[in-house]
Amino acid sequence: MERRTFLAGLGATTAATTLGLGRARAQDPVKVGFIYVGPIGDFGWSYQHDQGRLAVEEEYGDKVQTSYLESVPEGPDAERALRQMAQSGHSLIFTTSFGYMNPTLKVAKQFPQVKFEHATGYKRDANVATYGSRFYEGRAVIGTIAGRMTKTNTIGYIASFPIPEVVRGINSAFLAARAVNPDVKIKIVWVNTWIDPGKEADAANALIEQGCDVIMQHTDSPAPLTIAEEKGIYAFGQAADMKEYAPTARLSSIIDDWAPYYIERVGMVMDGTWEATDTWKGIASGMVKIGDYNNVPEDVAAQADAIKDGIVAGTHHPFTGPIKKQDGSDWLAAGETADDGTLLGMNFYVEGVDGELPS
Repeated sequence: MERRTFLAGLGATTAATTLGLGRARAQDPVKVGFIYVGPIGDFGWSYQHDQGRLAVEEEYGDKVQTSYLESVPEGPDAERALRQMAQSGHSLIFTTSFGYMNPTLKVAKQFPQVKFEHATGYKRDANVATYGSRFYEGRAVIGTIAGRMTKTNTIGYIASFPIPEVVRGINSAFLAARAVNPDVKIKIVWVNTWIDPGKEADAANALIEQGCDVIMQHTDSPAPLTIAEEKGIYAFGQAADMKEYAPTARLSSIIDDWAPYYIERVGMVMDGTWEATDTWKGIASGMVKIGDYNNVPEDVAAQADAIKDGIVAGTHHPFTGPIKKQDGSDWLAAGETADDGTLLGMNFYVEGVDGELPS
């Protein structure tokens, strides 16, 4: 073979090989990662996020490859997990707990080509988006039910950490319950964990000992519902339906539906339209759903539905004045509604809530 023919052939082969590699790369699946604070078997918060991951796989098939790390503690462990995912070729990583906020931002700066989405946080960057649900809307619905269903006029609330998201939920539930039952009181136990079935069960028992006959929670396991079932009181599912854990005690649930959001955001990465945005949606969008009613009288269900329908229609806001803060100072005047900035930073109880808010 003449040298020029050989070189020409080599060039053609190289071009073909390069083209082939380009096509292979174009067909490589988009790698999407998820970091969970609890196990996917919690049947609550992390379980629902993982249902969203599975929905992404079902929607896009072999165009995507998803992975997850579960039970990742907030803090240095989260940073290591994030860095590991970013280094392994993931194009998009969802971090699904409040305490992942700063680790997400730190790792995102080290991997500017990777896109990150942080759930329930408030800090954004060029490659970091935030997303969350208006859980407080769901609390207003179940708070209405709780206010009507309690016979001791004492509602219990198992709280995780004193962050605005949790404080908002307590206030919303209490205001809704008090609106239908002026005599209602709320007792709160802080467990300082997102998921610990033992601590959650102990908290439920402590609240029952204080006279609570309806229990709410902002923790992730169904343990409080199992205690409610055993003790013959009422409770609500949290993040997932949890119906199977308390077939008699469970009145309803706040259900987080992340699937549509995850499908949309992965699709944006695939078609190149992804941008760092802030998303905070609620019942109207379907991101927050209310579970079926169980053992709820028709008139109580109708009252709860009226709250839900009003939220969807925009005619009802759970934080509508007149509302005072716990210390008696004025917060919202009659007819005035809270702005999102105040709600996102809420660090106070409303008037009538028992106990001191931990710092």
